[in-house]
Amino acid sequence: MAMTVHLDVVSAETEIFSGLVETVQVTGSEGELGIYPGHAPLITGLQPGMVRVVKQDGVEELIYVAGGLLEVQPSSVTVLADTAVRADDLDEKAAEEAKQRAEAHIAKGGADFDYAEAAIELAEAVAQLRLIQKIRKK
Repeated sequence: MAMTVHLDVVSAETEIFSGLVETVQVTGSEGELGIYPGHAPLITGLQPGMVRVVKQDGVEELIYVAGGLLEVQPSSVTVLADTAVRADDLDEKAAEEAKQRAEAHIAKGGADFDYAEAAIELAEAVAQLRLIQKIRKK
């Protein structure tokens, strides 16, 4: 039997996942992270993107997060996401529309334009579309 660690993935709206996992892969503020049982304690910000979970039974689950925090403790891992959605529940049409809106806002600019907000919207939409494409390849 593989070693495991307890993982909780929660957002402000709901708990997305809670259970024993073999590995967790996320995109932290400093880059890609692979979390395994026995990982050193850690707290880091999360970038919009995928949380890849390999559950205790070896089954992979993909979850989209739009930022948040990752906390690793000796016996548990917690993802506190701003937004979290199971990959299978992502809406490709809505993500594509959000991407186009963000690109249009960036192209338009203007005196009262908030580039940082538009860049975040674009990053979130692109991350969702990448995850949808990854699911299709399976």
